Amino acid sequence: MGNNDVMGDLLRMNGLTGMFSIVVELLSILLVWMLIREVKWETFFHFPNSRKAQVLKIVLTVALGHMFAQFILQYWNYTVMLKTFVE
Repeated sequence: MGNNDVMGDLLRMNGLTGMFSIVVELLSILLVWMLIREVKWETFFHFPNSRKAQVLKIVLTVALGHMFAQFILQYWNYTVMLKTFVE
């Protein structure tokens, strides 16, 4: 019976970690989208409102947001690992 409690706690913790990761990822993409809107795209494209330019903006947003989220999540993991090192 105690073994099932431990397994349930591990599954719950795994689910919370996954949910936290998704939220960090989505918030990072949203932050990058807000920042990327400030770029003067006329300097890079002849037609900044064309479909190709819009797709490139979306791809850039997702890629940069993902990289930023990975940085945040790795930093979080490192702090958790350091906490167990100190204890």
